[in-house]
Amino acid sequence: MRWTNQQLSQPLFPELSVGAPTTQPLLPLAGLVKTVQTPDFAGITFHEVLSKSALNKVPVTSTMPFEWTVNPYRGCSHACVYCFARKSHTYLDFDPGVDFDSQVVVKINVASVLRKELFKPSWQRHHVALGTNTDPYQRAEGRYKLMPGIIEALADSGTPFSLLTKGTLLVRDIPLLQAAGQQVSIGMGISLAMLDEDLAHTIEPGTPSPKARLALISKLRDAGLPCGVMAMPILPWLTDSDESLDSLFAALAHAGATGVSAGALYLRPGTREWFMSWLAREHPSLVGRYQRLYGSGAYASKEYREWLAGRVNEAKARNGFTAQGFIHDPRQEEGQYPAGSMPFEKAEPTPAQRLATAGIRGGGSTTLDLGSKKAGPTRR
Repeated sequence: MRWTNQQLSQPLFPELSVGAPTTQPLLPLAGLVKTVQTPDFAGITFHEVLSKSALNKVPVTSTMPFEWTVNPYRGCSHACVYCFARKSHTYLDFDPGVDFDSQVVVKINVASVLRKELFKPSWQRHHVALGTNTDPYQRAEGRYKLMPGIIEALADSGTPFSLLTKGTLLVRDIPLLQAAGQQVSIGMGISLAMLDEDLAHTIEPGTPSPKARLALISKLRDAGLPCGVMAMPILPWLTDSDESLDSLFAALAHAGATGVSAGALYLRPGTREWFMSWLAREHPSLVGRYQRLYGSGAYASKEYREWLAGRVNEAKARNGFTAQGFIHDPRQEEGQYPAGSMPFEKAEPTPAQRLATAGIRGGGSTTLDLGSKKAGPTRR
């Protein structure tokens, strides 16, 4: 692969202007090593940085069921139009539209920094979540290979973790995840909310196809790993019909998913403008409906969310999933995490955890129950 250093003082993609990747000189990124482009990732620029920290503390006001996250990348080539994390790119002086899709920050030393943090005496081995902001298995991971070191650091330190992804690159690390499951509790989540290949291609153009993600679920289950599915976002008038929901949950059940949670599209600032622009191009007849449904807020109306909850729970029940897992409280940004996507309830410390607590790196051999296909819907 040919990587070319780029001058930070030079505009990127000078042929584009309005709504295009940043054309003004980039402000220096903290820890920047180099900025690179390659023909294999046409239209994408990678900013390689040295990070001072890897663990991110979740605000105490958050409703998320974890306290710590790790994000090896910022920005995401999956280019999902609805991605709630788009606004976070503005913190780096990038725009939340095309820049989010094409200006990807890579924390090239994240694994080594994380290992140092996890082996500090002060670390309490709280659950760590990956994939909560941008996807750790986006295409760049095939080049940078950051996740193996992250997984090993978490497992060796006795830290339970979960990851959420759309990326089929995850298959590469299944052996590592199986080994990690011998040391700590782990959770696996796949994001898949639609089966329509054409719609998926337009609204999440950089992701593996729905068919490929269904195959990924089956591979994880065949490997003895748990796998819940986050069926988000459900799109009003596009993927919320009884037929669409029933087809989706039937396919997830057949793939062996251990649980599924579904929720309506969430349009926070930064995402809202980008999504509505896409809607105006692809489905102009729906623009007025969405404006009325969402008003000036990020959430669909309470009436719609309650209506969708009923449809979701009925479709889940028809396909062997429990009816729980959809939140109506507007303070919540997502539905509850489905079975298998989060670490299991805290059990007795493994040998690895005991050694790590004593400040000694160890590799425990206690096998934790990672779940079996019997725990989820029967595969048809």
